[in-house]
Amino acid sequence: MKDATMAQAKPINLALQGGGAHGAFTWGVLDRLLEAPEIEIAAITGTSAGALNGAAVKAGMVRGGRDAARENLEWLWEQVGAITTPALAPWLDAIAPVAVSRAIEASLPFAFGDGIARLVSPYDSGPFYINPLRRIVERFHFDEVCAEAGPAFHICATNVRSGKIRVFSGEEISADAILASACLPTLFRAVEIPHPETGEMEAYWDGGYTGNPALFPLFEGDLPGDILVVNINPLERADLPVSAREIQNRVNEISFNSSLLRELRAIDFVQRLLDDGTLPQGAMKRLRIHMIADDALMGQLSVATKLVATPQILHQLRAAGRAAADRFLDAHLGAIGIESSVDLRAMFG
Repeated sequence: MKDATMAQAKPINLALQGGGAHGAFTWGVLDRLLEAPEIEIAAITGTSAGALNGAAVKAGMVRGGRDAARENLEWLWEQVGAITTPALAPWLDAIAPVAVSRAIEASLPFAFGDGIARLVSPYDSGPFYINPLRRIVERFHFDEVCAEAGPAFHICATNVRSGKIRVFSGEEISADAILASACLPTLFRAVEIPHPETGEMEAYWDGGYTGNPALFPLFEGDLPGDILVVNINPLERADLPVSAREIQNRVNEISFNSSLLRELRAIDFVQRLLDDGTLPQGAMKRLRIHMIADDALMGQLSVATKLVATPQILHQLRAAGRAAADRFLDAHLGAIGIESSVDLRAMFG
């Protein structure tokens, strides 16, 4: 039986975007939400870095509750390169994120690697190919990640041949499924996974191309109507990109936001049909959308800091995620279960 505090908790679904090392922002958001007894995580859908964050939370919740989920997240990002020693926090805060981003972009190793990625396929490395994420992902406890207990958990990847989304849930989730969800095709070879019905091998790329993240797994009737999107790709940038790297970065952001915006537009359309009586109440599920983001910080970063994990940026992203979650809880906790805190009509107007 839940205690009185948990009985009053507001159930929500989490939708976790992908974005490489910028997923450390989501780490901070989740770390703060897991501290909040007012929030109960009912389900999680994640893509790429969102899939890794979601797997860490799911496994921790099953094994030991909120504290274990926070420990799992810290372990995950330490493997990526985060430094979590409190004594070093002032040093990690000292350098502006835009300076780190520009320094990486201007560095010879990054320029060389970026050029090679445009000219050379990951298949050209022959028997020497290694996916660096595998050593991390294979250390997840998949009996916990796939358990029926705890929040429902879904991740998505893109079928290379059909271009369609594939959602992995429950026992379908494996190390290969998570690697598929985070498979940028210019860096990694497609991940091959047997089709559940035919048994034929299907190749998958990053889920961000078709669902970043996919929201429709959260539409099930037994799940709450509140969806909290943790957005790490800026929806808007005020300045026109003019350099080659700025253009590439903005194309990346737009393409990885497009699937999310399509689903949000569809949700808004259904809500309008319910509001004006075109659809009778109860014909479709009424959804309430919330969002946590920090476009000001993300606007200072680029694809360089997505691909190259640096302790300073990971630390600052985590801190920014915690602060953004704090602001959300202060401003919008009361809206959960009642109304959306995101004005979708203004977003698409």
